[in-house]
Amino acid sequence: MYKNIYLKKGKDESLKRFHPWIFSGAIQRMDDGIEEGDVVRVINANGDFIAVGHYQKGTITVRVLSFEDVLIDADFWEKSISSALNMRIRIGIADNPDNNTYRLVHGEGDYLPGLVIDCYGKTAVIQAHSVGMHYSRNEICKALLKVMDGRIENVFYKSETTIPQKKDLHQEDGFLYGHTDDNVAVENGLKFHIDWLKGQKTGFFIDQRENRSLLEHYAKGKSVLNMFCYTGGFSVYAMRGGAKVVHSVDSSAKAIELTKRNIDMNFPGDDRHEAICDDAFDYLDSHDDTYDLIILDPPAFAKHRSALRNALKGYIRLNVKGLEKIKHGGILFTFSCSQVVTKENFRTAVFTAAAQAHRKVRILHQLHQPADHPINIYHPEGEYLKGLVLYVE
Repeated sequence: MYKNIYLKKGKDESLKRFHPWIFSGAIQRMDDGIEEGDVVRVINANGDFIAVGHYQKGTITVRVLSFEDVLIDADFWEKSISSALNMRIRIGIADNPDNNTYRLVHGEGDYLPGLVIDCYGKTAVIQAHSVGMHYSRNEICKALLKVMDGRIENVFYKSETTIPQKKDLHQEDGFLYGHTDDNVAVENGLKFHIDWLKGQKTGFFIDQRENRSLLEHYAKGKSVLNMFCYTGGFSVYAMRGGAKVVHSVDSSAKAIELTKRNIDMNFPGDDRHEAICDDAFDYLDSHDDTYDLIILDPPAFAKHRSALRNALKGYIRLNVKGLEKIKHGGILFTFSCSQVVTKENFRTAVFTAAAQAHRKVRILHQLHQPADHPINIYHPEGEYLKGLVLYVE
């Protein structure tokens, strides 16, 4: 049976509300011999069982897998992944012939903290964000293949950079099952090369799928700037939406090459698109009143709460530039993917930018992550993607 971790008096209140994290300061003592990545039982000060989860050194010491006293075995993984798949089927995201790109497991949002599984056609990419999930990767792979029942033929593991860098973890990226060089997936009828080998996240920003569709609605006849374009997702949708010109900008030469490949795959020989390798602020400084529609989708400015203040300054500075440069009557899509930046933080930063830019601004849409990135109602920290669509006079 699993070893126990014992909580201090009164430190089980958040767990009674089913919050899936136990912080180091809540722990009174632990049984001897508990190793990082072990499954542990959590006992409150009255001696009552309260949860079972993965132990890890650090601020978040236990990530809860269940509030029932269950074994974390093959049956547990199969039931958990099956629950996640059934939800995606019921909401029309899985088993959709026009869209084989979706998130199957979203950590705490699917009651599996520390685990992400993204599907790209016949390939699933598993990413561990905890030592416990890393140690469970082969069991998760077996359960995944069984539950997906032929939907998946290859399983790639990509966790070199997402769990603590310890030489004894052996978290090398590579295929756990099968192998393929076919990295093309379909999103809403558009094709994309997915770089699960070296790309960010699992190779693609699936969480912007619905926001890309919204941008397509606004793109007709517009001159479009996709800043921080990565692999050109917004650019491809803008092209299909009928934009008159689309410029994709990123400081990464590799991202620019992937963007070009994705544009060419969907719109071969189309001269409306240009990809530019440049710094975002340098590019915006040199282009005045050029674009009708601008997308600002930067990487996370803050990954820890200690960086929040500087992150908000960064969002203000970036949005001032975008608001200053966009044409009269233009539309600005602006985002933050920093979990520590709340919706209120981000909206205040954009409000401040609008005031500094001296532009009249109306909010058209308030954007967030899609349904295959669900938010556990007991874990509000899972609401990480924030976006606004602005009409700028």
